[in-house]
Amino acid sequence: MTTRSSHPAFGPALALGAGAIWSFGAILARLADKSDAFQYLAWRSVGIIVVLETWSLLNRQPHRTVQAFTSGRRMLIATVMLLLASLGFVYAIKTTTAANAAFLGSTTPLFGALAAKLVLHERLTRRTLVAIAIAFGGLIVMVAGDLEVGSIVGDLAALMAAIGFAGYTVAVRSDPTRDWSPVMPGYGLMLIVFCSIVTLARQKTLVPPTHDIGLALLHGGVIIVGGTLLYNAASHNVPAAAMTVFAQSEMVLVPIWAYLVLSETSSRSTVIGGSIIFAAVLGKALLDARAPEPHQVPPALPG
Repeated sequence: MTTRSSHPAFGPALALGAGAIWSFGAILARLADKSDAFQYLAWRSVGIIVVLETWSLLNRQPHRTVQAFTSGRRMLIATVMLLLASLGFVYAIKTTTAANAAFLGSTTPLFGALAAKLVLHERLTRRTLVAIAIAFGGLIVMVAGDLEVGSIVGDLAALMAAIGFAGYTVAVRSDPTRDWSPVMPGYGLMLIVFCSIVTLARQKTLVPPTHDIGLALLHGGVIIVGGTLLYNAASHNVPAAAMTVFAQSEMVLVPIWAYLVLSETSSRSTVIGGSIIFAAVLGKALLDARAPEPHQVPPALPG
C-alpha cells in the first residue's frame, strides 16, 4: 500500500505549497508601508527566531540559531544564500512593483538548474528543461511590457534573490536527510545585525509603527517558517532544479494577491507571462505525478 509520503506527487505538492504560503508574505511587506525594507526585515527575522527557538525550547532541543553557525560549511553556505534571497526579494517588493519583483524572481529555475548540474551533477531531464524554457518564455513576455514601470535597483535586487534562492536549494538538496531548519534563525540573526547597522547609519529608528512590526512578525514567524519547512521536506525526493520550478507558484500568486488586496493592477503582458509560467509549473507537476523522473541521491558537499 502506497503511503502518502511515498506518492510521486507528494514532494512536488510540498514545493508548490511552500511557494503558495510564501506568496502571502509579499503582500504583508507591501501593507507595512510605514517601514522600509531594512526595518521590516529586522523585525521579520525576530519573528523567525522567536518561533523556532520557542519550538526548540518546548521540545528540549539544541538552539537552532547556534546550530546554523556550528554545523559545518554546508549549513553556513545555505544560511548565506537564504540571506541573499530574503534581502533581495523584500527590498525588491519595497522598491518596485509586485509583478516585477515576483516574475524577475522567477528566473530562479534557470540559476537552480545550472547550479544543480555543476555542483550536484543532477541530470536535467527533458521535462525539467522544457518547463524551464517555457517559464523563461513567460518571463520574457512579462518583462517586455512591465520592466519600465519598476525601479532598476529593485529589479536587480529581485535577480539577486533568484540567485540566492537557487543556491539555497542546491545546498539543501546536497543532503536531503539533514535537518536544515537552523538556517532560518541563522540568516535571521545575520539580517537583524545587517539591517540594524544600515538603519542606524541612515539615522532611522529601529522601531517602526506597531502595525508594521506586527505584520513583519507574522511574516517571519508563520509565512517564512511554515513555507520553508515544507520546502525543506520537498528536498527529500525532488531534485533541486525541479524544486525551483515548483516553487514558482509563489511568483505566479503574488500579482494575484496584489490585485485582490492592494488593487495593484497588472498589464496584459504580466497576465499573459504569468499564465505561461503557471502552465509550465502545473504541467511539470502533473507529468511528474504520472511518471516521476529518475534521480539519484546527490553527493554531499564538503563541510
